[in-house]
Amino acid sequence: ESHRANNDKEKVAASLDIVNDAMTLMPQEPIHTGKNLNNGTQSTDKDAFYVSRTEIEAHQVNLQHLCRICGGSFKNDPYKRSHPVHGPVDDEMQALLRKKERRATSWPDLLNKVFKIDVRGDMDTIHPTNFCHNCWNVIQRKFSNVPCEVYFPRKGTMEWHPHSMSCDICGTSSHGVKRKKQAPNSQVSKKLRIIAERARKIMYARSRKQVNSKSIMKKITSCQKIHLSTKMLTVDYPADFVKSISCQICEHILADPVETTCKHLFCRLCILKCLKVIGSYCPSCRYPCFPTELVNPVKSFLSILNTLAVRCPVKDCYEEVTLGKYSHHLSSHKEK
Repeated sequence: ESHRANNDKEKVAASLDIVNDAMTLMPQEPIHTGKNLNNGTQSTDKDAFYVSRTEIEAHQVNLQHLCRICGGSFKNDPYKRSHPVHGPVDDEMQALLRKKERRATSWPDLLNKVFKIDVRGDMDTIHPTNFCHNCWNVIQRKFSNVPCEVYFPRKGTMEWHPHSMSCDICGTSSHGVKRKKQAPNSQVSKKLRIIAERARKIMYARSRKQVNSKSIMKKITSCQKIHLSTKMLTVDYPADFVKSISCQICEHILADPVETTCKHLFCRLCILKCLKVIGSYCPSCRYPCFPTELVNPVKSFLSILNTLAVRCPVKDCYEEVTLGKYSHHLSSHKEK
């Protein structure tokens, strides 16, 4: 019995030693695992901070390729032209503003006047720092009052927002999202084909009408024996230059040229005959035109016209004379 009691005491002591060992080990393990967890969270935070920073930098790089006003890409311009938003106004625009007696030394003033946007409070991480040449043309046309349609690619100016996970600017470039190709609709393609054919027929009919109207006007003027053909020019000038010195009705070299209010040039005799027959409008652009509104072109154009060398059309006369002296030369032939 005493032997059994001793064995029980030894077992109890052994179990107590195991419990003590376990207790001494227990506080060390959770501290160790806690440190590991803290290190893991710190590393993930660093990675997240690094990723967000790189994304913002990439976002800024993408902004440098976009226009501040319309949001268009500079890659669409073949010459890659751009203008700084906060820079001084260039020389060409300064000269135009001086002509119009307006004053503006920096682009923010002009952008505020034309597009009604204030770029002074822009941030580099949100707003682009340049604007495209198309918007520059819009500003130029605004101040020069050019009689043509001002093209702006949007209904209003672009609104810029900070970078986010669903960023429109760098979402497609970073994730590589591609647009899905839509399956071609047979009915839509058939309609487009029919519309294109109709448009082609209308354009062909209009061109035929223009050709017919030109031939009718030539018959009205019938000035082949009076005016010189462009084939009589001694020098082979470019086609555009020959067109600029020829009448737009008879297509001969301008004789006693006159200018309409719509800046078209005609021989005086040709335009007066046409206005009498077809009505009071320009034969080229159908703009209202009256005989009392016809004026002489500028003197520099007349001096260039008079210095052109032409061959004498009289038989057995091979002399080359300037257009200014042609009438005097022709009168000498009549005397003979």
